[in-house]
Amino acid sequence: MIRIALIGCTGNIGKQVAEVVRAYPDKFCFSALACGSRTEELAALAREFRPRYAYAESGETELPDGVKAVPPEELFGDCDVAFIAAGGFAGLRYTLAAARAGRKIALANKESLVCGGELVTREIEARGVELVPVDSEHSAIFQALSCRREGKFERLVLTASGGPFLHFTEEELKRVTAKDALKHPTWEMGAKITIDSATLLNKGYEIIEAKWLYKAPFERIEAIVHPESIVHSLVYFEDGAAIAQLGYPDMRLPIQLALTLPERLPCCKQLDLAAIGALHFERLPEERFPCFRLAVGAGKAGGTCPAILNGAGEVAVRAFLEGSISFPKIAETIEDALLKIPRGEAASYEALKEADARAREAARRFIYGK
Repeated sequence: MIRIALIGCTGNIGKQVAEVVRAYPDKFCFSALACGSRTEELAALAREFRPRYAYAESGETELPDGVKAVPPEELFGDCDVAFIAAGGFAGLRYTLAAARAGRKIALANKESLVCGGELVTREIEARGVELVPVDSEHSAIFQALSCRREGKFERLVLTASGGPFLHFTEEELKRVTAKDALKHPTWEMGAKITIDSATLLNKGYEIIEAKWLYKAPFERIEAIVHPESIVHSLVYFEDGAAIAQLGYPDMRLPIQLALTLPERLPCCKQLDLAAIGALHFERLPEERFPCFRLAVGAGKAGGTCPAILNGAGEVAVRAFLEGSISFPKIAETIEDALLKIPRGEAASYEALKEADARAREAARRFIYGK
């Protein structure tokens, strides 16, 4: 029985983790559940799965008998796998805590490596912690490398659907709404990541993740557009071979694989290439999606720049979802914060948290003028 401490249990990924556990109750159970503010949903999951521990960031919640409310640092004391599915910068705190507890980490929180790649890498290497990527693209690369993050390669190629605005003009992008942006062509995801996919900020994040996951120099990482989202990423090798992982867009596969490796269990519908008929690929149009350029630039700059990028981005996306700014202003907000806030060293979690706070304040001033 694999005991899972699930952080972000009420989000989109967390709910799919629960589906996997329901499908294999003889193989998986939850030792701990944690959420942000959806305390009623947390309580319902606690009643269903009866974990030993639970935690809600927003405060107390009514838990069933036998489920103990504990601070976040104690969530990983009784687990085999720490599944980090919390969204945003908040996830970094849990990833570091899981690493310090010496637990295997199934990582579905991009920001842990985008903002804190240096810190997370230091912690997992010092303690010999196994880290398995859950993002579909990085799970694909991981699989192509025979499920070894230290595998040798020549080039990593991340695929991107291109989002709903792939061929929009600059003028058309000025008129899109949050409702338009939330209509992702191939994936069903939470609101924040769906907007990040529409701006291609998300793909820039994955470039940064690849640097830390596979110790890859930026010049050996690239992204291409693949509208069907069937090829989830590719790895090129020195002899000219390219190995890819293919499948229908379904997050249950990388979620389940991260828990069962090296075993594979029935999970998703088998791929029917003849029914699909054709797969298409094209260059990623960086000139129309400045968020991608800003993300890669911040990743190359290093230090606290990625934390500044992310903090400003979280504020900008929330403002766009509320209708306070236009779609192009998301990138303008991020760029303003990167220009105004000096780069610092990513020496500690506290340094990153301070950079995140400064970025959020700068973004709010840029958007609201106060």
